[in-house]
Amino acid sequence: MTKKTLSIALFLLIAFATAAFALDINGKWKGSLASPNGDVETTMDFKVSGDKLTGTVTNMYGEEQIAEGSVKGDDVNFVVNAGGGQFKIVYKGKVTGADIKFHVVIGEFGEGDLLVKRAS
Repeated sequence: MTKKTLSIALFLLIAFATAAFALDINGKWKGSLASPNGDVETTMDFKVSGDKLTGTVTNMYGEEQIAEGSVKGDDVNFVVNAGGGQFKIVYKGKVTGADIKFHVVIGEFGEGDLLVKRAS
C-alpha cells in the first residue's frame, strides 16, 4: 500500500467512526432550574436534524417552541421566546456523558444553571 492510499483509508475510517458516535440527543430530557421562587421543573423534547435543533421546552409556565437551535459537537444551544415573545431565554449547553449542562439567561430577570437527564 502506498502512503497516499493508507492516508485516504485512515481518513475514511476516522470519518465513519465520528459519524457512528455522533451525539443523539433526540427525545425527552428533564431537569430542575433553581429560581428565586423555587425550583422550576423543566422538560425538553429535542428533535435534531443535522446540526439543527428544534422541539419544545415545558415547565409550570407552559410550553414554548425552541428557536435558533443548533447542535455542534457536544455544544447544544437554543433560544425560547417566552411570554408571547416578550423576552428571550437563552440556553447554552454542553453534553457531558449522559447529561446536558446548560447555562440559562432569562431575559433581564437573571440566569442560572440547569442539568438535564434523559427521561426514561
